Amino acid sequence: MASPVRASRISRGELFEGRTRARTALLNQLLLGAVVLLLAIVGFVRPFEGDRALFYLAVVIVFVATAAAIVVPWNRIPATVSAVVPIVDVVAIAMMSEASSTSGFSLLFIFPAMWLAGSFGMPGLVFGVASICIVYTVQSITDENDVSITTLLPPFAVIALATTSYITARRARMQRYLLDAQTRLLGQALSQARQQEETVTEVLDAVDFGIIRIDADGRIAVTNEAHWSLQSFPDPADPTGPPIVRPAYARDGITLLAARRQPLARALRGEAFDDEVVWFGEPGEERRALTITTRRVHNDDGSPAGAVVISRDITVELSAIRAREDLVASVSHELRTPLTSIVGYLELVLDEEGLAPSARRGLEVAERNANRLLTIIADILAASGRGRSTIELSIHPEPTDISVIAAAAVELQTPRAAERGITIDASGLEPAIANVDPSRLRQVLDNLLSNAVKYNVDDGTIDVGTTADADHAWIVVRDSGTGISDTELPQLFGRFFRADAVRKTSTHGSGLGLSISRDIIRSHGGEITVQSELGVGTTFVVRLPLRAAPATGLIDVVATPTPQEES
Repeated sequence: MASPVRASRISRGELFEGRTRARTALLNQLLLGAVVLLLAIVGFVRPFEGDRALFYLAVVIVFVATAAAIVVPWNRIPATVSAVVPIVDVVAIAMMSEASSTSGFSLLFIFPAMWLAGSFGMPGLVFGVASICIVYTVQSITDENDVSITTLLPPFAVIALATTSYITARRARMQRYLLDAQTRLLGQALSQARQQEETVTEVLDAVDFGIIRIDADGRIAVTNEAHWSLQSFPDPADPTGPPIVRPAYARDGITLLAARRQPLARALRGEAFDDEVVWFGEPGEERRALTITTRRVHNDDGSPAGAVVISRDITVELSAIRAREDLVASVSHELRTPLTSIVGYLELVLDEEGLAPSARRGLEVAERNANRLLTIIADILAASGRGRSTIELSIHPEPTDISVIAAAAVELQTPRAAERGITIDASGLEPAIANVDPSRLRQVLDNLLSNAVKYNVDDGTIDVGTTADADHAWIVVRDSGTGISDTELPQLFGRFFRADAVRKTSTHGSGLGLSISRDIIRSHGGEITVQSELGVGTTFVVRLPLRAAPATGLIDVVATPTPQEES
């Protein structure tokens, strides 16, 4: 059983063929009828040499065939039936030639010959030429006149013109078939393109992030429902009308963005940016935070093709980060109060005279570490400050031998290392004088060595070294611990990040140690890098400039908060 598509295609083809057949019959017969009418008028007004009755009988036959061509619906009857008309024309023209052999009526054979060849292909060509030549030959044989070149001209003209008509019709037919095939292919391609467009639209409308496709001329070509739903809300006065776009605020949620500074306007101007945080909605009301990214698109030849704008709702993420920072700040405040009291009482005790030297040394160590804890807590409070884009670390550089600071840090960690059989090798400590803040650098070294001990294996080793060249001082801390995977290594210095191995083996740590350590080193104008391999160990390298560092460093740590290795 033919499919509906195939059936409709066949019906359209048959309808086209029928209309073409009817149009051909009408045009060919009208043309022949017009010529015969003109000849009949000429034969009527001028003397006619020959059998006038036979001639006008042939004229009547042509007129009857012409009337049939006009009246008969050729597109509704079989194609072979329409061949009757040119056959009747051949008979009528033969009668006209018989009526007057010297009049040249035989040239009219061209009309039915071309009709048969053009409408019925090779069979029509062969039948038409053969029948006409037979009729003409019989008439020439029965004619008493001598055969001459003029006598041979009509059959040759019929053969040439019929062949030309056949070739032209065949070429037109092939072109029509080719156009039909191309039309079908284009229709299928258009249908597939529409289906793909519908699929893409459905997919884009199903995702929960906004997408906008901008053409090269700045026109918005594609957008999805999520984009508008994230940035607007229905008009209460007209729910079916266009939505109301929420006002846009900068990352801080307070600074109102001008129209030209909003992400979509910037994208339309040709700008490209990553993770632009924008708040939509008035402060104090229900609002959303979106991170918006724009990517420029290019054609194969490198010419601009527009841009793609992607917006994602990060309200929950920012709220979670804010809640975590609030918790850290609250805990830090709670720790700061008792620590301040401890430091105060230690100072009072140390001010008393008559303390035993051993007791004084122990109290001094306790005071020094309590002050360090207060400094660390102050950094945590600064990192958790809401609405700030930087952490201000007070740096007071002075010429310092970093090997001495490293040796003191090693001495502090040696008892903890000895409990697990870990050996700390400090033979690589070489004098290296640099302008650094001794207390801040000690904070970094304590963090690196504490991690090296905490995440080392039992009976492992730790190598500590310092050196200096013409421009920089260097610190190296290498351990034989568990190592860090390649996937976690890029996140190591992110805030609050704790590796999987850390979370499984330890419940302590905030994940701020390495982040703060990196900020301290950068505030000195230096850098800290890490290399690690699972099951082999980890190596931290600190580079510090020998020149004097600024008194205060502003460290950007809030732009995109990322997790961080526990310290």
